[in-house]
Amino acid sequence: MGVPAALAATLAWPKLGRTLTPAFNASKPLAAPTPLRDGSRIRAVNTGTWIDPQTDFSLLVERCKQQEWHLELPPSLHRQWQWFSGTDAQRRAELEAAWSDPHVEGIVYIGSGWGSARVLEEGFHFPRRSLWSLGFSDSSSLLLAQWVVGSRGAIHGSITGSDEQWQRTVDLLSCQSVAPISGIGVIPGIAVGPLVVTNLTVATHLIGTPWFPDLRGAVLVLEDVGEAPYRVDRMLTQWRSAGLLSGVAAVATGRFSWKGELAPGDFSMVGILEERLSALGVPLVSDLPVGHGQPNFALPLGAIARLDGRNGSLMLLS
Repeated sequence: MGVPAALAATLAWPKLGRTLTPAFNASKPLAAPTPLRDGSRIRAVNTGTWIDPQTDFSLLVERCKQQEWHLELPPSLHRQWQWFSGTDAQRRAELEAAWSDPHVEGIVYIGSGWGSARVLEEGFHFPRRSLWSLGFSDSSSLLLAQWVVGSRGAIHGSITGSDEQWQRTVDLLSCQSVAPISGIGVIPGIAVGPLVVTNLTVATHLIGTPWFPDLRGAVLVLEDVGEAPYRVDRMLTQWRSAGLLSGVAAVATGRFSWKGELAPGDFSMVGILEERLSALGVPLVSDLPVGHGQPNFALPLGAIARLDGRNGSLMLLS
């Protein structure tokens, strides 16, 4: 017999008193945000793990000053609650305040670790606007969710790194063209499609939620850190078994940093990535300079990109 309706209602997930659906779901993405310019306001937000109160932001401050951008570093960046930079409700409120402020033209996500998906679960809704947002690692969940609802401006990248890396980020935020990046061609072929860039582990933990994107026709770029080859195997097997990679236009891998040792018979990291992804029958590129470590060249989600599986290049077309 089936579960009685009353009992089913009490067991239904989630019992949170809030909706887990996006605030809006555009059939087509909104227009891209306007280029940052002299006087543009950027706010730093920490939606993840707490950071050391002595964290030095002087390099970011100086870089923004050189662009004549006004960087806001609110005291909440240094808040701590357990593992996180404030309670889920506090972090959601900080993010809502940044997105709702019409004078804020960009957000930089500070911190990493874990916690951004909890802000989505807490009930954060994206306003119907496009907004520049820069982050990676844990904040990949927010970048993906922003793209899912049709908001443009999410950039997978870092506030740190070399001057060359930073200049690429500046050019993207200013709507200037950037040079292609190159990896190693694995499966030949050329594909064009909207770019989706994410941390593999973070995205895996969004499967089954409203914030996991439809990857049909996409040029997908994956990266990760600290995950052993068998765990990467486990995640990619789930993606394949769930049909999430069916219809993807092309796949590329960035940096998969791992320092463990291999037991006899184990796949190497390169080996497992190629074995799991080659069978998709689409162009495949490895070793793009993207992800944890240096360099971590910025890539905008939703931009139309061209991936060449023969020469290993990834070029932004729009």
